Amino acid sequence: MISIYAVIMVHFPSFVNGLARTISIKKENNFQKDDARKAVEELAKEARKNELFLSSSGVVRSNKDNSFVSVFTHRGQKGVNQDRLVVWEEFGCQQDMMFCGVFDGHGPWGHFVAKRVRKLVPAILLCNWQENLLAAKSIDLNFKMEEDKNVHGLDLWKQSYIKAFAAVDQDLKQHTGIDSFSGTTALTFIKQGENLIIANVGDSRLVLATTSEDGTLFPLQLTTDFKPNLPKEAERIKESKGRVFCMKDEPGVYRIWMPNCKTPGLAISRAFGDYCMKDYGLISVPDVTHRKITTRDQFIILASDGVWDVVSNQEAVKIVYTAPHKEKASERLVKYAMREWKRKRSGIAMDDMSVICLFFNQLPATKVVD
Repeated sequence: MISIYAVIMVHFPSFVNGLARTISIKKENNFQKDDARKAVEELAKEARKNELFLSSSGVVRSNKDNSFVSVFTHRGQKGVNQDRLVVWEEFGCQQDMMFCGVFDGHGPWGHFVAKRVRKLVPAILLCNWQENLLAAKSIDLNFKMEEDKNVHGLDLWKQSYIKAFAAVDQDLKQHTGIDSFSGTTALTFIKQGENLIIANVGDSRLVLATTSEDGTLFPLQLTTDFKPNLPKEAERIKESKGRVFCMKDEPGVYRIWMPNCKTPGLAISRAFGDYCMKDYGLISVPDVTHRKITTRDQFIILASDGVWDVVSNQEAVKIVYTAPHKEKASERLVKYAMREWKRKRSGIAMDDMSVICLFFNQLPATKVVD
């Protein structure tokens, strides 16, 4: 088994060379963060020019293999579409690396927050990752067991993500154009070779379609929907003097509230922004996890909560798998969710919906679990 650390160290020079194409680097250890972010933004522009970067509905094909990404987003009935998404193939100028994310905004300026977070997260994440790799290069990583290297490699990503998310939240706090009652969720992942590193803040969801030994395709949820009533989340909120309860007209929908008033009533326990609630248990710390992709894994579905509110994991996998044209799989899932919303939630304004489907170059399943 090749460790994450070994993989990223092999490809690290290509990232540095990519940055060097846009700015002059005299000494790597003195590489300025502002210059690094500008360089990453230039890389994003170049990726967009080469059709490797997508921030709206469409398709991105890999130059390395036969895998591809299907993307679709649809405005609901609450006004402007506050969902934002991104797919960046060859992330950081590395051919086997991809960055994907869905950002679900809420509040008066939710669309603005989601858009800014979409821009900042990949840029700051790459800069932090570079810093961690440079630091790791100066350390003798003489591990006796391969598992130790895997743990260390994942830890590099985890620390890079945690630091990046903290920096993004701080940037939003200092932005004068954002009120304290607006925010966004963020569910992103890095795919590098066979490794999948996931960072989750909020209640969007990532589901993996994989096959059993007999070839049956079934869903495997890889993220947690961070709702306020989850035991650990509720405990943190209550310790911070926040409150968790449902309104009478929303049975089963738990929200986080300030201690002495009925605002803002967030249905999530983690988010960027929403500074009015940051003293009462709401956090922007990501849950970072790792999954190694195998030959049994078929595709990934990454979607905002508007989809999962009315579609089960099993239904989503079946819809995507049976799509006649995989390029339209994400659109097919969104349109199915729209029909289900009208059937199951008649009279309730439809939420925005965004879906990213990443297909692997794997053997097809023989049947789908009902």
